[in-house]
Amino acid sequence: MAKRPAGKAKASLEDRVVEAVLTLAAARGWRDIALADIAEAADVPLVELYPAFSSKLHVLAAFERRIDRAVLSGTAPEDAGEPRRDRLFDVVMRRLDALAPNKEAVAALAADLPRDPPAALMMVPLFARSMAWMLTAAGFDVTGVGGALRVKVLGMVYLATLRVWLGDDEPDLAHTMAALDRNLDRFERLLPFGGWDPGAKGAPEGPADDAPAAEGG
Repeated sequence: MAKRPAGKAKASLEDRVVEAVLTLAAARGWRDIALADIAEAADVPLVELYPAFSSKLHVLAAFERRIDRAVLSGTAPEDAGEPRRDRLFDVVMRRLDALAPNKEAVAALAADLPRDPPAALMMVPLFARSMAWMLTAAGFDVTGVGGALRVKVLGMVYLATLRVWLGDDEPDLAHTMAALDRNLDRFERLLPFGGWDPGAKGAPEGPADDAPAAEGG
């Protein structure tokens, strides 16, 4: 029997483990999940789980990357002519749409992570990287002091909007979109150089893996 390529085997393992964690988190919360529970739910021996995911946070990082890819895949070249604030609005909504199939698990994570300070602290750079890529997708520069500030401000916008989204049961997400619009306006005053649409020329470079730090989630 032919062996599967290593890349496909790894992707299959990652998907199974991430789905197991999301299912467990939705059912019982984040803090009550143990690595043995994840291995059992994913039908993965511990000896295979260990080199790929040596902690629960590594599984969350994989989930974060999955959502980042979904957000970035929706970026179209023709969007470049739109105002950057409008593009950022669309990018944030794309992220929430990508999270929607796992809304119960996201709610559990949002409730439990603040009560687990070490885990929340370790998620900060992952969250910052996601915010930086979202800004990049909307046409913003994330380099330098100004870029780091945009990352932090978008983090505040996103977390404030996420809280509304978690309680928004309307099919059209009208409450969420209204909250996002308000939050973009509310936090714009914290930004220098013209706020969300500074009119800077030139395409920004994408952030590196160690993108500027911000509040996590």
